[in-house]
Amino acid sequence: MTDRRRFSRRRLLRTTGAAAALAALSGCGIKGSLIAEGSCESTDLSGTEKQVVFSNWPQYIDVSEDEKSRPTLDRFVQETGIQVKYTEDVNDNSPFFSKIRNQLAACRPCGRDLFVLTDWMAARVVRYRWLQELDHDKLPNVKAQLIPSLEAPGWDPDRKYSVPWQSGLTGLAYNAKLTKEIRTLDDLLNRPDLKGRVTMLAGMQDSMQMVLMSLGKNPIEVSQDDFSTGIEKLEKAVASGQIRRFTGNDYTQDLANGDVAACMAWSGDVIQLQFENPDIKFVVPEEGLGIWSDNAMIPNKASHKANAELLLNYYYEPEVAAEVAAWVNYICPVEGARAAMEKIDPELVDNPLIFPDDALLKKAVGLMNLTETQERNFEIQFQQVIGA
Repeated sequence: MTDRRRFSRRRLLRTTGAAAALAALSGCGIKGSLIAEGSCESTDLSGTEKQVVFSNWPQYIDVSEDEKSRPTLDRFVQETGIQVKYTEDVNDNSPFFSKIRNQLAACRPCGRDLFVLTDWMAARVVRYRWLQELDHDKLPNVKAQLIPSLEAPGWDPDRKYSVPWQSGLTGLAYNAKLTKEIRTLDDLLNRPDLKGRVTMLAGMQDSMQMVLMSLGKNPIEVSQDDFSTGIEKLEKAVASGQIRRFTGNDYTQDLANGDVAACMAWSGDVIQLQFENPDIKFVVPEEGLGIWSDNAMIPNKASHKANAELLLNYYYEPEVAAEVAAWVNYICPVEGARAAMEKIDPELVDNPLIFPDDALLKKAVGLMNLTETQERNFEIQFQQVIGA
């Protein structure tokens, strides 16, 4: 059995309050941020320089039991001769964006050949044209194995610039020892027995997507009127004292300790909690749930593009993808990994939060498609409601 770590990539996300909101907004509207199409050319030195510089989130790749090596990454180096400088320096989307924005906005190297960002931030760098277009002829495994539900996000409909590294679901969770079953977001926001015992996520995209779905609205193409209606609903729940607080992923401690009875939650976190407490339940709300990805991308001026593409293609080999999935416990984006998991950790094969079936995925809705102006305005409204 795989040694399952009680720590996930999203355990790093504790972005609550005004500081986080300002960080999220700080990249919007940078003067001269948009690169003119075709104006920033890159030179690929992969043929002579066997290396890749890869920035990823902490705890987002398989690690050996003694924590001294990364088995799948080590095998890639052995098989290809390409040395990988793997850095876990993407602790949050906005601070990482701040590290790279000045260079990329000026069409200069950011010191990385590959980095991983969550949908909403990935959409921003795509919008600014800060990325090199992928050569899909060099990504046959991605073409063959990427699960259909992740093939065409609104912000990169042809996956010209991005490849999902891992994905996850945003839904609800509750502690069965503390409360009866919850089925909808309205249970969370209105049920008297849960007053003051629930938490919501401090991320605008996560929480407002769920609120809009609870209103029967389409969160993909959200209008200002729809968003305002959602804000009013959330504001009412805040004013009544129904919501204990808005959190980053520190909701996991509240739920595990019994400080809250129910909450919005990310699927991988719930899997981790269930290893020690089977009373923690993940809920697919009747109105639907959110699906997100953390996406690998090659920035402009990265000088080892072909090597980075070879690395991405390697991680879409089902056996390799299964090893990573067994360790991180989020949705594996690779179609053939479920069968490969039989040999690695059979207990995970039938876990729908790692390998969701089509019926579950049909209930999942992706990122809200926002313009830069909407992103800024909606974030400001949301932060005012949650008290940041």
